[in-house]
Amino acid sequence: MISIRRADERGRANFGWLHSRHSFSFGSYYDPAQMGFSRLRVINDDAVAAGAGFDTHGHRDMEIISYVLEGCIAHKDSSGNEEVLSAGEFQLMSAGSGIYHSEYNPSSSKPLKFLQIWIEPNAIGGKPGYQQQNFGRAPGLTLVVSPDGAEGSLTIKQDACLYQLWLGQGEGAELALAPGRKAWVQLVEGKLSVNGERLAPGDGAALSDEERLSFSATQPVRALVFDLP
Repeated sequence: MISIRRADERGRANFGWLHSRHSFSFGSYYDPAQMGFSRLRVINDDAVAAGAGFDTHGHRDMEIISYVLEGCIAHKDSSGNEEVLSAGEFQLMSAGSGIYHSEYNPSSSKPLKFLQIWIEPNAIGGKPGYQQQNFGRAPGLTLVVSPDGAEGSLTIKQDACLYQLWLGQGEGAELALAPGRKAWVQLVEGKLSVNGERLAPGDGAALSDEERLSFSATQPVRALVFDLP
């Protein structure tokens, strides 16, 4: 079964310095029919103006993934991590028992665009954690996040995996799903067919009771693929 969340159906937020589209209920956007999918709770498509950003704020008991699409993020947190993430990099912050952080666009002229993703953990509390890595642009599926750090991936506190998908025009890929698993596909750019359903940039696809995901690109594709409990 496949359900498509079209890009123009997502919630909106506009604070001047921040333009955001919400795949699921977040902040002032509330839709009881869109409260997440499996353990995936947030996908925010954020555009941050030059020199602006999120002031210091707190999180706890959430696995927070940031994927930089354009520009850079300047990150600073209460665990002593102070890093800059460039386009193509993934960050996984395990909030654990509690962490404070800020995120800024350090450029004076260029915008920052990134996906902010929240996944509910399978264990609460514990020491906060920070991981960051660029996984390149290898064609096909590349494992980015997993519960055991397989294949050099970032380690998450949940029985979930995240893949990045790069395909050239006319290329395809497949991913097998174990019985009972669910999947979410978020298209960043290009035109993609997932099990026969066509996606445009910003679209998301929720899949359940599927044994396999079959991807086909009619234009060069960048996407994220979540394998969820």
